[in-house]
Amino acid sequence: MNEVDFKFNELISFIEKTDYDALLEHILRQYISLPLNLQISLKRYLDKYPFWGRIDFAHNQIDFFERKAKDTHSHCKELKWLYENLEDYSSKLLLFSILNNWINFDIQTLKRTSENRFKHYFNLDLIPKANDEVFVDVGSYYGETTLDFINSYSTTYKRIYCYEITPQIIEVSKNNLKEYENIIFKEMAVKNKNGYTFIQENQISSSANQTINLNAKNANFQEISTLTKVKCTTLDRDIEEKITMIKMDIEGDEIEALKGAKNHIKNDTPKLLISVYHDNNHLWQIPKYIHKLNKNYKFYLRNYNGNYYPTEIVLFALPKC
Repeated sequence: MNEVDFKFNELISFIEKTDYDALLEHILRQYISLPLNLQISLKRYLDKYPFWGRIDFAHNQIDFFERKAKDTHSHCKELKWLYENLEDYSSKLLLFSILNNWINFDIQTLKRTSENRFKHYFNLDLIPKANDEVFVDVGSYYGETTLDFINSYSTTYKRIYCYEITPQIIEVSKNNLKEYENIIFKEMAVKNKNGYTFIQENQISSSANQTINLNAKNANFQEISTLTKVKCTTLDRDIEEKITMIKMDIEGDEIEALKGAKNHIKNDTPKLLISVYHDNNHLWQIPKYIHKLNKNYKFYLRNYNGNYYPTEIVLFALPKC
């Protein structure tokens, strides 16, 4: 047992033995013990991107802490499963650092895990070659990830599919990628169904625009009229050819999108580069779902941003052979 194994097991044991109320109190104490500038920075970040809850003591809003206590306390078994199924030391260190940040607001260990050698999603140690790929970029934004894919591997790809929900953004992406051939742009959301959904715009950054499901029969007209309607599809239905690589960063819709790609995952075993940070539970839910569909995957985690709070965490699910 190495040092990270010991520390991870020690932390899991602490969570398991501590009841929910005591764990919540512990997390609150750890947050309050942070330097004031870090407390303010985290609160401001959550105001902009409230995926994990908010912090507003003035209005007794502490769901950020409550979710951390609930999700970790209820899912120690899943966290242990994930740790045991991660392939390398870097991944295990990152999982420990995420959990220790959630519980103890440990920043230093998280900083150690930050990846700056490779482009986001394209770790050349994990994926050294990418030849004749059918690459699907779900949440392509301005095309940066597709450009990184092309530039990282400098090889001939077969085809690239770019999915984006915001019309203005996809036009910019088309312009940024206009010199490249065999790129198909899809102005639609990737889900677990075909039909329509609605865009809820983030006022801070269009990169954080989300889709929401509304029952048009029950929603009032004023609510619907303020939203943008967009077509949605599944990868299983929309792409007939074999897929070899899928990247997803779609603001929390990753589970739904993976469910809509289950046949490709089962039959094609594509390389999967999936954001797992928009919801606490995605950290273990997404790899467990992939494992359920196809046992021929090995798992890695990498951190591409978080220095004081874990964001831009990517799960690499790669074929075993």
